Amino acid sequence: MNAKKLKIVVTRKLPDPVETRMRELFDAELNEADAAMNAEALVAAMSRADVLVPTVTDRLDSRLLARAGERLKLIAQFGAGVDNIDVATAVQRGITITNTPGVLTEDTADMTMALILAVPRRIVEGVKIIEADQFTGWSPTWLLGRRVGGKRLGIIGMGRIGQAVARRAKAFGLQIHYHNRRRVSAAIEEELEATYWESLDQMLARMDIVSVNCPHTPATYHLLSARRLALLKPHAYIVNTARGEVIDESALARMLEKKELAGAGLDVFEHEPAINPKLKKLPNVVLLPHMGSATLEGRIDMGEKVIINIKTFADGHKPPDRVIPSML
Repeated sequence: MNAKKLKIVVTRKLPDPVETRMRELFDAELNEADAAMNAEALVAAMSRADVLVPTVTDRLDSRLLARAGERLKLIAQFGAGVDNIDVATAVQRGITITNTPGVLTEDTADMTMALILAVPRRIVEGVKIIEADQFTGWSPTWLLGRRVGGKRLGIIGMGRIGQAVARRAKAFGLQIHYHNRRRVSAAIEEELEATYWESLDQMLARMDIVSVNCPHTPATYHLLSARRLALLKPHAYIVNTARGEVIDESALARMLEKKELAGAGLDVFEHEPAINPKLKKLPNVVLLPHMGSATLEGRIDMGEKVIINIKTFADGHKPPDRVIPSML
């Protein structure tokens, strides 16, 4: 297969170095306007492309994939998660799926740690007071937050990002606990001084801070349900830089409003970009617009992975980041 003649359709605007390289290597159709494609536009793109390069906001469900043209052979996702794609249907139709794992680990872990610090220390509240010109001088009881060091951090999902969060948190003096589908190696547990909990319920009931770092799958939808959220202590904080669907957002908002939880730091939302209005009104909640992985370096690294996956596929080999249903 001649890579130069491959028709590539990119659904959103990517960093200039990535787009330039794509134009050099492929017959690449770019989205200069950076406008999200609706369902019909996605179907049209799939009908004229050999390779589609979507992002995590492009919903490629079974109905859309059923309308994909025979020409489409590769969906090279610009993103680590693939919960927006019906991978099983795509594979059944002979379409290969790739993603970009690993390159955003450190950036997302940095943002997670930033929220772990920002919420208990009430940093955003302080910024808003300065912006409103309401600071009248220091006082011994002014904007008292909670100390982070010495607290128990429960990490849900101990993959690459969870482990990177644990390393940062350990440096800040947090005690590391985790729940994962599979226990990590003894060497990693020893390095992180991490305590494994097979029971998520038992871990949640004992944590001061909980960090969500697992992917969104059918098994993790509302993993933090109203019942599980009620297990947390009233002084506990929740941080989520993974996927909004993992938490029952309505239940979380109700508990925060009733002060049944101390606070939350959220970079993702269940019905993104819509956000529960209650969350916006609460002073003990830090809300970010899905920017956990948003560094220029990270986005360029993602683009390079996409290009490598396409080039490898064009050369007749299995792409290094091929996704298969059994992996999910």
